[in-house]
Amino acid sequence: MELEKLIRSNIKNLKPYSSARDEYSGEAMVFLDANENPFNAPYNRYPDPLQRKLKDKIAAVKKCRADQIFLGNGSDEPIDLVFRAFCEPGVDNMVSIDPTYGMYQVAADINHIEVRKVSLNPDFNFSACDLLNKADEHTKLIFICSPNNPTGNLMDQAEILKLVNEFQGLVVLDEAYTDFAPGTTLLPELEEYPNLIILQTFSKAWGMAGIRLGMAFAQPEIIRIFNKIKYPYNINLLTQQKALELVEKEADKAQWVELLIKERGNLAKALEKFPFVVKIYPSDANFLLVKMHDARGIYDRLVQEGIIVRDRSKVILCADSLRITVGSPGENEVLLKTLNDLI
Repeated sequence: MELEKLIRSNIKNLKPYSSARDEYSGEAMVFLDANENPFNAPYNRYPDPLQRKLKDKIAAVKKCRADQIFLGNGSDEPIDLVFRAFCEPGVDNMVSIDPTYGMYQVAADINHIEVRKVSLNPDFNFSACDLLNKADEHTKLIFICSPNNPTGNLMDQAEILKLVNEFQGLVVLDEAYTDFAPGTTLLPELEEYPNLIILQTFSKAWGMAGIRLGMAFAQPEIIRIFNKIKYPYNINLLTQQKALELVEKEADKAQWVELLIKERGNLAKALEKFPFVVKIYPSDANFLLVKMHDARGIYDRLVQEGIIVRDRSKVILCADSLRITVGSPGENEVLLKTLNDLI
């Protein structure tokens, strides 16, 4: 892969916005560079545009280098940036498995990029050859979500690596749910694959969805391109401060994951007993995809009782299916009691 050939020419030639905070790192006595109000500290100051302290902390947790990390407003920001950086609107295209996380399509549509979809196999996996055959000289990106959303299963790692090794563009591997399938992340092998971008998030296993913080891991050359085109202060001060605090709670995160994996199994066994449940698909994530009779009717009844799940019935390969997040033991019990009342 030659990154220079993948990047859009206008992005390659772009002179990015630069603040004094980009050019200076360390502790200063007096800040007189950004026309800030000198009162109401610390909220009067613009946040570190490169989130240096937070990246150092994350690098220690993830066992990678800080210069391999991009932090975004959720994972949706790096998803958007990869299109803006590498895909020429109206010319280039991306290849994706189907079904998968809907924001890939949305970001592609916003950036006027064609999406070429390859349906998953009946077992919800894919063949790398099928995706590679869908690509042409204008294919810049291939997106893979593993564990996949909404199907919940891990993708075959050998097929993922075949894509990474044979595709001449960028492979974006979304590992948002990787904590619920321990030992499956490709992050330790990132150094070996210059065309691999790994997405992870603090929204799921870490319980930080409310602070909106996503991560992209890639070679420093790719991270520099993201930093070049992102908004100057994309991660606000409150998010950086809270993330620095919560990243210290790795032991809590591990306990939550252990409990949710246990609850996932318990919930699946309990759901199997309902006469309207047709199939519970295997899950490596923190949710279950459940095929059932009258899925929409059951969805509507749950909404009436104040229980919100996701109706995926109109998604390819997911007909008559609800996606149910694994909640706390108490929340799961309320769900099961409510479903029992429908019998």
